[in-house]
Amino acid sequence: MIDAHQHFLDPGRLDYPWMSGPYERLHRTFLPGDLSPALDAAGVDRAIAVQACNDLRETFWLLRIAATDPRSAGVVGWVDLTDPAVGDVLAELRGRPGGDRLVGIRHLVHDEQDSEWLLRPDVSRGLTAIADAGLVFDLLVRTRELPAASVVVDRHPDLSFVIDHLAKPPIVSGLIEHWAALLRPLGDRDHVAAKLSGLITEADWERWSAADLAPAIDLALEVFGPDRLMFGSDWPVCLLAASYDRVVGTLADALDDLSASERATIFAGTATRVYGLT
Repeated sequence: MIDAHQHFLDPGRLDYPWMSGPYERLHRTFLPGDLSPALDAAGVDRAIAVQACNDLRETFWLLRIAATDPRSAGVVGWVDLTDPAVGDVLAELRGRPGGDRLVGIRHLVHDEQDSEWLLRPDVSRGLTAIADAGLVFDLLVRTRELPAASVVVDRHPDLSFVIDHLAKPPIVSGLIEHWAALLRPLGDRDHVAAKLSGLITEADWERWSAADLAPAIDLALEVFGPDRLMFGSDWPVCLLAASYDRVVGTLADALDDLSASERATIFAGTATRVYGLT
């Protein structure tokens, strides 16, 4: 089993602008030693560490961790996509300790004021550099940015995209029709996959149930199918609403009607293929 989406955090080292209000409970370090017991308890073998701030220093740090962490399956880091020298930056990252673990790049797109930030020419140039480097781009978007996401994946057919957290469906309100209508077209693009991750923190943290998540998971299975879906815990953010073990167990129960091979694809196969894991 592979957890395709978890984070390491160190507020003493890096700034996380999103870590305010109810998220202040995460204001401490979360390192491999904290994650490993949860992986063991849930039967998860390896995990992909994903960036949590738009800071190149974090990418260097995550790669250093990956170089010595036996549970590391890969790193989805951050680079400045608007930097004309982004290709050189990617080459430098690849040459650093742990650089062979770099499998993708992500930007906190949903925090940009411009809902069409992805469509900027300088961003497009950066995405081309990511494709040229053989890396994946993780799309961190909400409903607001899904129209731009649909355009950008068509502009970059040679780049593999992964939609994080199913583009954060509005589970609390239950009004998912608009989100679903905008997500569906992305299922027609073979170079787009999605993560079954981060859903419990889009639900009511204190009172969520598996039934609250079911409409989003069912739609994801319909739109992408098991071959383009992957499991992610979103640890330690998930701890705001549930234990790691409950996250894994809830998804496993939701997928109970699938065949064993389809479940294996979601829990390991898709991530291995899309990110080119060894």
